[in-house]
Amino acid sequence: MVKPLVSAMNAWTCIVVSVFAIVILSIIGALFKTNNHTMMGSEEDPKDGGAVAGAVFGAVFIYLGFFVFCGFQAFLHIRESRRGAIALS
Repeated sequence: MVKPLVSAMNAWTCIVVSVFAIVILSIIGALFKTNNHTMMGSEEDPKDGGAVAGAVFGAVFIYLGFFVFCGFQAFLHIRESRRGAIALS
């Protein structure tokens, strides 16, 4: 039987933060990928929006990994609580 590695509160917090990061970073990456003037209109902004979008989408995939891991941890806590286990933390 697999036991959770993190507490239930940490797992659910990680899920919420990951979902928020995935949504926000996906929007930012899409704006860079389309060279939107909001992100690319200033002299101080990067010149290659596609490269920046690639880095941002890389971060999205990392947060997707966090989401999957923490979702699995939360599932383990739910399964454990249904079996009547007593949580000490």
